[in-house]
Amino acid sequence: MSYLLQLDGDILLFIQQYLRHDWMTPFWKFITSLGNAGWFWIVLSIVLLLFKRTRKIGITAIIALAIGALITNVALKNLVARIRPYEVVDGLRLLIERQRDYSFPSGHTCASFAAALVYYKMAPRKWGIPAVILASLIAFSRLYVGVHYPSDVLAGLLIGIFAAWAALKLSGYISQKRTAGTEECGKEGKEG
Repeated sequence: MSYLLQLDGDILLFIQQYLRHDWMTPFWKFITSLGNAGWFWIVLSIVLLLFKRTRKIGITAIIALAIGALITNVALKNLVARIRPYEVVDGLRLLIERQRDYSFPSGHTCASFAAALVYYKMAPRKWGIPAVILASLIAFSRLYVGVHYPSDVLAGLLIGIFAAWAALKLSGYISQKRTAGTEECGKEGKEG
């Protein structure tokens, strides 16, 4: 376990030494800000609710975001209570403001993949693929700016995948029940 913790910190120091560049930092700060409190994904999902053709996608994404937030921000962050890497890893420089919550797992990553994978499965690929790319960029940005360990991001990714899967299953179940209920009403109407 201590080896994995050491590796987590070493990866962040590698990113800081070899991948951080002054000219790239504003880009990564902007990308990471898109994941703050999941605002970008929430707004996008609300916009999708406004149109009948995309309403089901928006609802499913909001369900995925809620599942991910409950697991990540409400349960695991407080249960694990992992200190942020910039507090522990010697020499790691923080590029954004100090975070107010715990490190494990990454809420930005969870929310991003929860919503993006719903879009990927339900929307045309021309929208789904860019959403997954953006989710990946947001996940990496958390390492770049120094607020998460790689294992935090990996856990956020896995929870986001689960949240998207669960939301898609729930949405499919509700649609199936609604269709069955509509068919039942149609039969009763014909018999009456």
